[in-house]
Amino acid sequence: MHDFLIAFLGGLLLGSAVVGYLFVNGRIAGISGLIAQVLTPHHVFKTPALWFLLGLFITPFIYSIFVKPDIVMTSSPFILIISGLLVGFGTRLGSGCTSGHGVCGISRLSKRSIIATSTFMLAGFMTVFAMRHVIGAF
Repeated sequence: MHDFLIAFLGGLLLGSAVVGYLFVNGRIAGISGLIAQVLTPHHVFKTPALWFLLGLFITPFIYSIFVKPDIVMTSSPFILIISGLLVGFGTRLGSGCTSGHGVCGISRLSKRSIIATSTFMLAGFMTVFAMRHVIGAF
């Protein structure tokens, strides 16, 4: 029950943050788009995007003070860096990430976002299957 409650509260917080960001700024809170806003010089929405991203970065550290999560690193730093670069490439290729398409786009019933999220998830499933069962990397 405890894990369910934590996941439920996390979903409520995420949904509230996304709706709040949309309501206050009139923009979707896709993480890749927010990062692009922060990195683009002279962008109008830079400050709200920066605060939103800082909140995403700082919150896990605050959470870990109160709850000691059982997180075990099973991959090497090299694999994590390569994975991050591939995800970054995929977000540019897919014109957004799972937070923008999956959380925000699907909730708006966007066909483009439903297709993009389905593609992201299928690629993720296939990658994990190949890495674990075909290559044996994990």
